Amino acid sequence: MILNDYIATFSEEPGYLDFASVGPVGRTVEEEQHALTRMLSTGRFGTLGALREQEPRLRVAVANLIGFREDQVVFQPNTSEGLMHTMFGVTGGVALSAAEFPSLPFAAVRSAEALGVLKPLWLETDHGRVTPGNLRDQLTSSVEAVAVSLVDFRTGYLVDLEGIRQVIGDRLLIVDASQGFGVVDAPFALADVVVSCGRKWTRAGWGTGFLTVSDRAADHLTPVFSGFTGTGSPELPVDEVPPPARGATAFQLANGDPIAQARFAVALEEIAAVGVPAINDLIAHNVSRIIDLADEYAVPVVSARDESERAGIAILEPAPDQLTVLTASLFNHGVSTTVRGGQVRVSPHVSTTEETFDMLRASFVSFASAIQV
Repeated sequence: MILNDYIATFSEEPGYLDFASVGPVGRTVEEEQHALTRMLSTGRFGTLGALREQEPRLRVAVANLIGFREDQVVFQPNTSEGLMHTMFGVTGGVALSAAEFPSLPFAAVRSAEALGVLKPLWLETDHGRVTPGNLRDQLTSSVEAVAVSLVDFRTGYLVDLEGIRQVIGDRLLIVDASQGFGVVDAPFALADVVVSCGRKWTRAGWGTGFLTVSDRAADHLTPVFSGFTGTGSPELPVDEVPPPARGATAFQLANGDPIAQARFAVALEEIAAVGVPAINDLIAHNVSRIIDLADEYAVPVVSARDESERAGIAILEPAPDQLTVLTASLFNHGVSTTVRGGQVRVSPHVSTTEETFDMLRASFVSFASAIQV
């Protein structure tokens, strides 16, 4: 599949620039959901077996994109659940930033409070950025694992996984990949645990996600919440409670939603057919265009300008007394963004159209005119 064919499967409304929050699904995902929902609604003899094929299909799709084996992948309905599984399984110190998206610090704190075997080490960061340099200076001998986001949800900063791996040595590296999976060509194989959802950049909708567990992580993590599907038994384990399986399989409670699995799988199959580097290149180009437009109309940009330090996010931070003017201008021109903490997060995708850029330009014109009055 070529990039233009992939772009043609999407039809979000012009003005949508909020993919870091949720990515509108494309035609292929819609059709996949419709086909399997139809199958479920009829219950036609011999057809429901196809629903049971979606979990192994998803495992293969994830494994192909991140360089893990398919048996090291397990479906999760969202990132938060995968991180909960992970943090409740850790024994020892975990270094992480309190400024991460809440899924990560909440999982660490809830685990520490409930079991008392995980001890968070809260990192001091460079304006929310976890870098190899500031991490190196804070690691202690009690730290068994380091947890980071691939892309910071507030700053758009793309973490240096290679540098962090070099700094932390043989400690476990846990990565929340939600803000970059499927569109950032990252060295995921350096991580021991990778967790992500599919509702953002992969555009598979809610209820989709995965957890990967390396062989090394499987030796260190305890599957605290492991249900009847986590035993690895080929048959339903009745009249007994077998121990959890070793590895990713153990970190699940029950059967997942096969229709959600199918949506996620087909979205990832299309991404693999196009190639993550091609998708990343176009998104990086679109972010650069947003930054250029912001510069043209004197809208302050506080996120990284260097492509090696950013993914699909541009962060605008007008003066506090101008924030309302900017957000009103965006709203009045139909531009969808996320506004949080005095900043405006703008996040395009490969399907972002010229009409959308025109709408963004018009909103910046209105903003610039209003603050000059």
